[in-house]
Order: sequence, then structure tokens, then C-alpha cells
Amino acid sequence: MQEFDLIIVGGGLAGTSLALALRDSRLRIALVESHSPARSADWDSRIYAISPASAGFLDQIGAWKHLDRERVAPIRGMQVRGDAGGQLEFSAYQAGVSELGWIIESSLMSAEFWESAKRQSNLTLFCPTQPVALTLTSTSAQLTLDDASLLTAPLLVAADGRDSWVRQAAGLVALNTPYGEKGVVANFSCEKPHRNIAYQWFRDDGVVAYLPLPGNRISVVWSTPDANADELCQLPAPEFGERVAEAGAHQLGRLSVLTSPLAFPLRLMRVPHVVAPRLALIGDAAHGIHPLSGHGINLGFQDARVLGELLAARQPWHDLGDVRFLRGYQRARREETLLMQSTTDALRQLFANQTPGLRPLRNLGLNLTNRISLIKNFLVRYALGAN
Repeated sequence: MQEFDLIIVGGGLAGTSLALALRDSRLRIALVESHSPARSADWDSRIYAISPASAGFLDQIGAWKHLDRERVAPIRGMQVRGDAGGQLEFSAYQAGVSELGWIIESSLMSAEFWESAKRQSNLTLFCPTQPVALTLTSTSAQLTLDDASLLTAPLLVAADGRDSWVRQAAGLVALNTPYGEKGVVANFSCEKPHRNIAYQWFRDDGVVAYLPLPGNRISVVWSTPDANADELCQLPAPEFGERVAEAGAHQLGRLSVLTSPLAFPLRLMRVPHVVAPRLALIGDAAHGIHPLSGHGINLGFQDARVLGELLAARQPWHDLGDVRFLRGYQRARREETLLMQSTTDALRQLFANQTPGLRPLRNLGLNLTNRISLIKNFLVRYALGAN
């Protein structure tokens, strides 16, 4: 049996960032992951929009300065278009900041985090391996791995994704609402310069987002009903590029496919309790939201930040796995998570609703929001993490 103060299951972005956040603590940490990440040789089609608040967290854990700036694209503006003339625009210049956020490849961050983790003195990596049994007692979490290793600690953190093995093994309930949609992702080179502006269109067949990449490239996320998603993924590259260009009103001219499209099912996932005796959930194991907001990974990073601060600031008499202690983390994260889930779900429902007379009203709402500086400033400040 190997004893630790903290076991983290899941070496993705949320789990590894939590471990890095605790690099200066005295905690003995185990990180369990089935496979080590590798940096994509080409441009990774799985990308994330990183908020300034999350960038600040990545800077705190020592990762931000090591990211290859030639593969990071700043967002200096955002344009949202409704399905009947509505529009909403945001500008970094008008907000008084240099960037609204950054677009970064998933594999770029994962590889950098992992390299830092390998150098961390208070962290032991168990990889490649995966858990096969979990026992939660009154004093510890005991985790058995597939190589027969037995790990024990007062606290176990589940960071193993939306289909979390740990969450299921512990019996925590996840309430899933399938959207009947898939997110289709692919990268393109574009005929016209994107000028570091992110675009989003609400359409009858879903939500299309153009996200700037370095150079004359963009990443596209098209959240669309299953049947349309499957059709898009089967199209020849030239036809697929034309469909995506048409969906974006040819804003950036002709689009040439750089990566084959990938599709993943979309669902809303609420977890009523993200803590239990000896257990805490972070990242996609704790919540799932529609990708139209672009905030999924930012919620995960803020989970890691808040939980890391709580654990690092503990007093010697605090039992790390005491649910009364862990509820501080749950309370701190509940409001933002619920707000983002409710807002993105409501927007998705609003623009998917084809009730006669609703289309002009929702587009009017976008236009009114665009004209009211107070509301726009609030939205920008929230996105920046300034509230």
C-alpha cells in the first residue's frame, strides 16, 4: 500500500492543473492517468478558448510562460449573429484590454502540463494505468489500479471526464440531458484574414463558431443535430469546406480543410453534489455545458484553482477528506457553474425554438444588448473574470 495526502484520478487539463497548483505545498500527491499526452505534430482540431481569468491561473501554476506563442492566437473581437438580423459585437479595445481571451490547442496545453508534472517533486505519476476498484472508508479513499497497486489518501479528486469512472464507482448522481446534437470540429485555412476576431452564427441547423488560430487559419465548431453532423463528417473535403463557408456567410471567403472533421455528442450534465466524504469532483467530471459559450475548460480551471487554494490553505487540524471541509469548494463553485449551465442551455433552447413570432424577438434582444453599453460591459467583465 502506498500512502498519499491526495490522489487525483485523471491527468487531463483540470486534473494536472490541480496537481501543479499544489507544487509548493507539503502534500504528497498521486496522479493516475491511462496514457501520457503528446503534442500534436500538426494543428490540433480540439481547441479551447481560454479566458483571461484562466490565463492568470495558468500563469500562477507556471505553465503560461512555457506555451509556444506561435501556436496561441489572441481574441481581439467577437461578432455574434442571430438567425434574423440580430447582432452583438465585443471589442477588446472598447473593453480597455489587449485581448478578450486566447485560442489554444488542447494537446499544446496537455503536453506542457505533463512535462511540468514530471518535474514536480511532491507528485508521483502512475501512468499508464487506470483504477479498477474504489473503497471509501471513514478515514481514507483506497484505490486499486489495474497493475494491482493500492493507493490510499484522505482525499481523492475525480478529474476523469464526463463519463467519470470515479463518480460512478462512488455512487454520485449525474443528471444528463442529451441535446440530440453533436459538435463537429475541424481546422481550415481561410481566404480572407480573420484579424483575430471570433465569429458565431445562430442558425436553424445549429450554432457555428469560427475561432482564430495563428496565421491565416481558423478552428470551426458547428453544434448541429445528429443527422446533419453525420452528413457533414461524410462529405468530401472541398464540399465540407464550402458548407462551412456558407454557414458562416462566407465571412472569411473560401475555406480549405486542414484537418478531417471530428464529431462528439453534446449533452447538459448537472451533478447535484460534487463533494462527498473523501471525494471531490472537478472539470468535466463535475459538470457539462453546451459548447456555444466556449467556457467548458474555463470552469474546469477555476475548479482546480479554488480547490487548490482550499487545500493549500488548510490548517494542520483540517481533515482533507472531511465533507464539511470540502463543502467550501462546492459552495464556491456552485454559482458560476449553475449560471453558465443555465445561460448556455437557455440560449440554445431559445434559438432552437421555431415558434412563430419568436425569431424576431430573440434577434431584437441581441440588437438591444448590443446597444446598451452597461449590459455589454457586464458581459465582457464576466467573460474576463473581472467580476
